Amino acid sequence: MATYCLTVARLQLALGHGARRLHVSAAYRAKANVSMSRFEPTSFVNYEKLQSNVDIVRKRLNRPLTLSEKIVYGHLDDPHNQDIDRGRTYLRLRPDRVAMQDATAQMAMLQFISSGLPRVAVPSTIHCDHLIEAQAGGVKDLARAKEVNLEVYNFLASAGAKYGVGFWKPGSGIIHQIILENYAYPGVMLIGTDSHTPNGGGLGAICIGVGGADAVDVMAGIPWELKCPKVIGVKLTGSLSGWTSPKDVILKVAGILTVKGGTGAIVEYHGPGVDSISCTGMATICNMGAEIGATTSVFPYNHRMKTYMEKTGRGEIAVLTDQYADLLVPDEGCEYDQLIELNLDELKPHINGPFTPDLAHPVSEIGAVAKKNGWPLEVKVGLIGSCTNSSYEDMGRAASVAKQALDKGLTCKAEFTVTPGSEQIRATIERDGYSKILGDVGGVVLANACGPCIGQWDRQDVKKGEKNTIVTSFNRNFTARNDANPATHAFVTSPEIVTALAIAGTLNFNPETDYLTAANGEKFKLDPPNGDELPSKDFDPGQDTYQHPPPDGQSLRVDVSPESNRLQLLAPFDKWSGGDLEDLKVLIKVKGKCTTDHISAAGPWLKFRGHLDNISNNMLIGAVNSENDAINKIKNLLTGEYGGVPDVARHYKANGVSWVVVGDDNYGEGSSREHAALEPRHLGGRAIIVKSFARIHETNLKKQGVLPLTFSNPSDYDKIRPDDKVSIKGLKTFTPGKPLSALVKHSDGSEETLELNHTFNETQIEWFKAGSALNRMKELQH
Repeated sequence: MATYCLTVARLQLALGHGARRLHVSAAYRAKANVSMSRFEPTSFVNYEKLQSNVDIVRKRLNRPLTLSEKIVYGHLDDPHNQDIDRGRTYLRLRPDRVAMQDATAQMAMLQFISSGLPRVAVPSTIHCDHLIEAQAGGVKDLARAKEVNLEVYNFLASAGAKYGVGFWKPGSGIIHQIILENYAYPGVMLIGTDSHTPNGGGLGAICIGVGGADAVDVMAGIPWELKCPKVIGVKLTGSLSGWTSPKDVILKVAGILTVKGGTGAIVEYHGPGVDSISCTGMATICNMGAEIGATTSVFPYNHRMKTYMEKTGRGEIAVLTDQYADLLVPDEGCEYDQLIELNLDELKPHINGPFTPDLAHPVSEIGAVAKKNGWPLEVKVGLIGSCTNSSYEDMGRAASVAKQALDKGLTCKAEFTVTPGSEQIRATIERDGYSKILGDVGGVVLANACGPCIGQWDRQDVKKGEKNTIVTSFNRNFTARNDANPATHAFVTSPEIVTALAIAGTLNFNPETDYLTAANGEKFKLDPPNGDELPSKDFDPGQDTYQHPPPDGQSLRVDVSPESNRLQLLAPFDKWSGGDLEDLKVLIKVKGKCTTDHISAAGPWLKFRGHLDNISNNMLIGAVNSENDAINKIKNLLTGEYGGVPDVARHYKANGVSWVVVGDDNYGEGSSREHAALEPRHLGGRAIIVKSFARIHETNLKKQGVLPLTFSNPSDYDKIRPDDKVSIKGLKTFTPGKPLSALVKHSDGSEETLELNHTFNETQIEWFKAGSALNRMKELQH
């Protein structure tokens, strides 16, 4: 550090203090490159390239740039010639790295294997966090997961070794926490095969959730396409205090923007209030930006990020980042497509739900609202942790609430679970006493994994169909998501509010004003939580759970047994026939909300994420059929009998009948899981026609050769009948910006034509014609 500072001082004397920081840092870096992470000593942080691209684009556009634009445009493949128009043009980008969680990595690696390429072109990692079911506690659950998922873990580890991908073993932690601790840094662009990848925005990074096929593009060294995002600014003033936490910022924003208000946009936080939020708190806010449909979210570089990098062993990056601080904040005078202002002094603790993460309530009002709506007041289980809220600060604040209850002789009235975000967090909170406090108050510490947040929860305290309430510090609360029980009312809030409600045992409790009764009968009020942002000692790294890929893995084998029910090599999808798609059956007309959980459920189905045919047995089993308001019950138009959605789709496919799905607004919101696109394609689906799409799902459908189409007139949704035949017209002249049409034939003999919009560009049309993006990649190799 001293040598660096002396070097900088001498350069400034030589260049003058008015010299651009770029020149100082460039001169320093000519002497010493800085690695992107301790695991990749030969891959370097490249702020010069970022700065150069930003300078080119700023000169072309002749206007100040938002931080989002700087980082995104700074990664353009061709900054001199790229057409840039927010919300309209498609950008060709060069992300710095890829991250995959184990459930989605299976299909991503199977696709990469199919590409025939020998090694990934950018630093990439696999993280084992999704396949560990919460049952008895962390140690036992992890041991069981390693046994049950041995075949999958071996496949991922061997594929990683062969193709140059780092492998984080089961027990290492949740992908997004591992990225924040090791790989994210200000200005980096990372894509991840999980919708909560934006968590890295808390460290000033542009981190975007994608499907596996997008990850394959980047790993293959192909420019990655993203529709040029709009930018929503959120100006923060005031400061957080008391019971109000970073989680309350995004809970409030979700209430304002709703689950689709951020679609096609990056949410950029700025303003003086930012400095009152910890780095991990900023990550919490960015993480849950997925729940408003945002492409990603980001915060500007500040001292909180610098301190976090120093504490997590990345002091060299922090020093370098300081030299580019002006690059890593928005330009003065930049303009946002929409601006929201939040005064943190006035923000109150919030709790959102049930059944949707944008139904926002102040904690002070939730009891009355629950009574009015007939929601169960008794809190059955409180769950803290998940990728959204499992930092050292989160655990410390929750422990401070728990300690007050223990001091008064109380424990939780509700069941209480604790999920550490990483092995480093687990080891550190155990060393510093937080785990003991949380355990003494009634908590069960689960494995360092996703667990109940994604439905990996063997819940036994209520029967399926039993109406009940749980409160979590998670990010999503869709119907049946956490425990497969559609009658569970799940509410999301901060870890400290979860802890307080678990102690009180009821939603009808406001810790800011209400009293608890101590073991001796004394009435007392909880003090506001407190917790250190970072440990006063260094983090305890815990067990080493990382597997380095060898320098050359070409001689290694990756075996997939033909008899496996967990893994299946992929066969190419068929190419476009060259004509219009005629007389497609309507497989199902979906009513209301249809998330990727409805299209391809998680929970027990996660075990089949590497086997396309087996996991296709869950296709749309959670969607509501508009014909009868039933779930997984549709009419087979060939037999006249009713059956499950996958069963009818398989019968159609076996008889050479193709089909479409008709859906409502924001179709495919939620997880990035590309299985929700792969399954319809595998079972004979040709088009999904809806009022509007969520971003990731629309792209995933295009990647797999399915047509994602939207009604030009949303009310045309009502014109489609379950027994219609639909022909997609105009494919012979399929071009960007030109609508297609649907010739709808009703069973009574009448017909009508509906206009259908699409967002395909020329490259994506080539995917469709080739049958998939992967097919097109192979065509271009020959």
